[in-house]
Amino acid sequence: MLTVTDLHVAYGAIQALSGVSFNVPAGAIVTLIGGNGAGKTTTLHTLSGLLRPTRGQITFAGCDLTQVPPHEIVGLGLCQVPEGRLVFPESTVTENLALGAYLRRDRAAIAATRDHVFELFPRLAERRTQPAGTLSGGEQQMLAIGRALMSAPKFLLLDEPSLGLAPRLIETIFERIVAINRDQGLPILLVEQNARLALAISSYAYVLESGCVALHGPSAELAADPRLKAAYLGG
Repeated sequence: MLTVTDLHVAYGAIQALSGVSFNVPAGAIVTLIGGNGAGKTTTLHTLSGLLRPTRGQITFAGCDLTQVPPHEIVGLGLCQVPEGRLVFPESTVTENLALGAYLRRDRAAIAATRDHVFELFPRLAERRTQPAGTLSGGEQQMLAIGRALMSAPKFLLLDEPSLGLAPRLIETIFERIVAINRDQGLPILLVEQNARLALAISSYAYVLESGCVALHGPSAELAADPRLKAAYLGG
């Protein structure tokens, strides 16, 4: 579904990614883990077209995305849920969701997707007329995921969905992520600093260090790898 080959990205003279390659099969949850500055968010921004690689190729569902503009990438079905949620604070929950469907024209289909989002996240239904800026962090994360689903994506990029959330809400968010993947067959590339949780819900994982893939393999195997346990899982 998604293939990244020899990806190089630089911020001026600073090399952020150096030869990153990975695959996400159809229907899978694959995770990228690593410390701050490892290149995880840079990878997602490059996949979304917000950054341009200096070298390498991104292929999504048979299409070369390497030079495609961001809005066309969304139109092709690759949609990112950004780190920090980035909801529109003064707009209501319903208005934020509507903005996620800005490329769609079928009003009945949009309404059906909105109803599905409200079923997935009942709290959003309860707060549909509330300004997004008044929601809790967990509710804003639900809204950010729901807004992405409103685009009718074929693939989700999730950037740090647990960031800044209470443990109980993290559990709820990750349960919904698993449900989206399981019930809709939606492939997901998950960037997450909570390595233990990310490995628990994914089938395959890549570990980024200093802009390079340092380790990769089935998530269950990496969770038991002494090198990964020492670096990311608390020994």
